[in-house]
Amino acid sequence: MKTIAYTETIDLDRRHFVGTAAMLAAAAELGMVRPARASSNGSFDKIRQVQAGPLDIGYAEVGPADGRAVILLHGWPYDIHSYAEVAPILATQGCRVIIPHLRGYGTTRFLSETTLRNGQQAALGADVVALMDALNIPRAVIGGYDWGARTANIVAALNPDRCEALVSVSGYLIGSQAANRKPLPPQAEQAWWYQYYFATERGRAGYQENTRDFARLIWQTASPKWAFDDATFDRSAAAFDNPDHVGIVIHNYRWRLGLAEGEAQYDKMEAILASGPKISVPTITMEGDANGAPHPDPKTYAGKFTGHYEHRTIGGGVGHNLPQEAPQDFAQAIIDVNRS
Repeated sequence: MKTIAYTETIDLDRRHFVGTAAMLAAAAELGMVRPARASSNGSFDKIRQVQAGPLDIGYAEVGPADGRAVILLHGWPYDIHSYAEVAPILATQGCRVIIPHLRGYGTTRFLSETTLRNGQQAALGADVVALMDALNIPRAVIGGYDWGARTANIVAALNPDRCEALVSVSGYLIGSQAANRKPLPPQAEQAWWYQYYFATERGRAGYQENTRDFARLIWQTASPKWAFDDATFDRSAAAFDNPDHVGIVIHNYRWRLGLAEGEAQYDKMEAILASGPKISVPTITMEGDANGAPHPDPKTYAGKFTGHYEHRTIGGGVGHNLPQEAPQDFAQAIIDVNRS
């Protein structure tokens, strides 16, 4: 039976003033240990590599090797450090947490120089399934935001036998080239300015020349109340030095508009995705109350989730990069959806 719950907004500022004793009591009742917030200079101790599909994927792994598998997927223009504080919380709960660099980020590389640097949505979804196969993970809880949320949606929709449960920031993000051909109201079109910029060769050259400045601008506009420091940004920006980063990003946004071809091997997947398939696995969707990036109203996508479903809005000025801005809340959603 489908369960829909729209939880009240959680105010981070109010929560931070709750007495220490009460917080510890609540955490104990939930069976959750909450470690201290990591410093801006913190990082994952080791990046591992595994060949999966067309890629040599770089990924961080935290927690016991025999723990319940959790795969966390980052967005653009961010990297695996969005989960630097989420992962240790989940590890204390016995989870084996896998955080891969998406194609075009960090230490992930293509195995062949001749492979198309393809950023289409189905390719990223296939990468996750290939990673699971390479790591012998039959099923996992999958969470993500931005590109990562869309990719998690795709795995849950097309491979529900591999996705135990889903946590998706901004809800249902599966799209299609046909849907993207339809114009939006002017204000909505303005919010996608960078997509249209990337459609031009000037845009490609501009992103190539100013990658870090571009990413910083997106961080600031997508999370206007997030006071990140230089060390936090620089730690993630190193992932954009990947030689395929610009090519993947440009292809991703051009493909969405039908301005770039995908690969034939993903045609069947894309045909299913274009139909807007429903997602049957237990799901918690999330949204920050200060998300400055384009995102749908939660009520518009609730019907896409046919299993146990809940939506949570996180208050206190949380923007687009919700796992990094509100790591305890994101980790709690992973723990809770695991219990569904």
